[in-house]
Amino acid sequence: MVGRTERGFVQEGVAHYLARVGVWSPVKEVLVPASGLRDPEAQRQEEARGLLKALDAPGRVVVLDEGGQVMASRAFAQRLGRWRDEGVREVTFVIGGAYGHADAVRARADLVLSLSLMTFPHQLVRLLFAEQLYRAHAILHGSGYHH
Repeated sequence: MVGRTERGFVQEGVAHYLARVGVWSPVKEVLVPASGLRDPEAQRQEEARGLLKALDAPGRVVVLDEGGQVMASRAFAQRLGRWRDEGVREVTFVIGGAYGHADAVRARADLVLSLSLMTFPHQLVRLLFAEQLYRAHAILHGSGYHH
């Protein structure tokens, strides 16, 4: 993800949900520095270079982007479950900076996913997505969390 680790309730919530996901699957957060450039397109391009370098890993890539596909929690869980059943061992989720993703990052994705038709602050997206990732794992493992 682009940015820095914040303190306070957002980071506490992210840590809470990622720890719960960690019961079923290892999770690692990787931070790419946010660009300090003033021009939004220049920011996206600079951040894209850092993100693409960090994406040099096997497995699937899911880019969170406001223009992405909207899916229900169960459909998201089913997609992760299908990849698991196909033998995919690693899925990387990418959260962009303040101005979103460059085309090169979206082109690298196996799935471009939108959390909502609404726009959320960058840090809040981290928390919302961490909860949805936990929810997807809970669905896949038959937990009573999702009802």
